Amino acid sequence: MPVVRDLRVLLRLTNFRRLLAVRLLSQTADGVYQVALATYVVFSPEKQTSPAAIASAMAVLLLPYSLVGPFAGVLLDRWRRRQVFLYGNLLRAVLACGTALLILASVPDWLFYLSALLVTGINRFVLAGLSAALPRVVDDDRLVIANSLSPTAGTLAAFAGGGLAFVVRLVSSDSDAAVVLLGAALYLCSALASLRMSRELLGPDPDRVQPQLLAAVASTAHGLASGVRHLAERPAATRALTAITLMRFCYGALTVTVLMLCRYAWYADEQDGLALLGVAVAVSGAGFFTAAVFTPWAIGRLGRYGWMITCAGSAAFLVPALGLPFEPGPILVAAFVLGLVTQGTKITADTVVQTSVDDAYRGRVFSLYDVLFNVAFVGAAVVAALMLPPDGRSVELVVLVALIYAAIALLLKRWSRSNHSTEQEQASRG
Repeated sequence: MPVVRDLRVLLRLTNFRRLLAVRLLSQTADGVYQVALATYVVFSPEKQTSPAAIASAMAVLLLPYSLVGPFAGVLLDRWRRRQVFLYGNLLRAVLACGTALLILASVPDWLFYLSALLVTGINRFVLAGLSAALPRVVDDDRLVIANSLSPTAGTLAAFAGGGLAFVVRLVSSDSDAAVVLLGAALYLCSALASLRMSRELLGPDPDRVQPQLLAAVASTAHGLASGVRHLAERPAATRALTAITLMRFCYGALTVTVLMLCRYAWYADEQDGLALLGVAVAVSGAGFFTAAVFTPWAIGRLGRYGWMITCAGSAAFLVPALGLPFEPGPILVAAFVLGLVTQGTKITADTVVQTSVDDAYRGRVFSLYDVLFNVAFVGAAVVAALMLPPDGRSVELVVLVALIYAAIALLLKRWSRSNHSTEQEQASRG
């Protein structure tokens, strides 16, 4: 199979393997840390969780970095990306140890959220840097397959880390602090793995690196404005970001729904609900893996727009069919489908952005990409908080999500026709 052959070629590239190792370790730690936070906030027996509480937690952890995220991209386009991975993960390891101490000390929630905010904030630099660095270790001809393997493998690593955290949490009660320490150890391993690459390998090019922090910060506003202008001049990248942002909103709304169903609707015991949530996470991870294998073939057959249209259209049909019964079995099937269509769209969007944006601007654009992800997810949690009853059963929310998926498919169809017409005009002029 061509996909298997391309995967073998990629894995023979030494620098690609090293960058992939940094991603896998970092995102495994992310999965461990995020599940520790979720179980501490949602499934602690002493906490009476509501959709509004979940939305508040997401807003506290994500929205501040929606304001500073674009500035992170400007710095990424001036700092050595290898150094960002090294020092960023070292700092996260230290901060995660601090979070564990705060859990053990039973401090007020605001202090816990502040610690978590710092850990997740550094993640903005690391994830944007990983995406921006990928074209430096892979040639353009294999960028699609690299985008299938690398970010999806990272997502699967996060799912695996989450699964490991679920197991530790279920085996031993009151083990949130131990789970957070496990995440800290993995962050340290990711930092050490980055040392296997040279400082200059991942860019940006030396003549674009501005080593003085004050000089970089002073030019942030100008750099951000130029990054936005660069993106605005590339409609393909703008359209891809619009589609994946809307898909992320849908995924976020349904994630909060499943959290509430597991916590209150299906089981009276918190541990049983947590176990089912772990199964849902694993099933969704299987969908992400399927997308990684299937997407390169699908793009080859359907084209980039065709594959994204298929993903959004399938979700529009299957979400109400599987979600409206509000039963565990159909919801688990829906989790697989959503993992598949969300990651399939993201792989395609990543490739469109990477091939449409110049290397000198990739850090800024992927930071904007990351900000859109955060805002969409928090916005989805807020909408869910307004619409969900305490047990998570909301027909209106499921129908709304299905309509948004349908709208995405229609928009992509329109953009596909527009893009095809533009290409024909250019060919006729040529």
